Amino acid sequence: MIQEQTVRDLAQAYLEGGTGFVVDVRVREGNVIGILLDDDEGTSISKCIELSRHLEDELDRDAEDFSLDVSSPGLDQPLKMLRQYTKNIGRDVQLKIQEAGKVEGKLIAATEDEIVIQTREKRRIEGRKAKEWVEEDQTYALEKLDWTKVQVSFKKK
Repeated sequence: MIQEQTVRDLAQAYLEGGTGFVVDVRVREGNVIGILLDDDEGTSISKCIELSRHLEDELDRDAEDFSLDVSSPGLDQPLKMLRQYTKNIGRDVQLKIQEAGKVEGKLIAATEDEIVIQTREKRRIEGRKAKEWVEEDQTYALEKLDWTKVQVSFKKK
């Protein structure tokens, strides 16, 4: 069976120095290989095809037959690595926090250990009749998150 690390190493070597990066590699029974490819400048079909062709050339189909699928992470897929978080700074995200529920806000910073989102909600301010919008930065440790997903909005800004 083809090893995940072998496929990951071949893909990363090909992408090194460019804007593309490997998010995930899976090799299932029967050498069914699935690769999730992301890019700092946006993933295109042509970039997926280029990586697929490179891997087809590098892997020996005569030694071990395989099936190969290179795709981008879908909009419903959670962020998995720091590079994805930094790519999405400034976008709205939804977090699922372990044992605490969901939070939505704008991703404003990310490190190896934590992310910072800016939440916005209407609150009653003491001494005022009407509620006002209040923005607040909140920091969350990545280890405390079940997942983080980018929120898609079709509103014009």
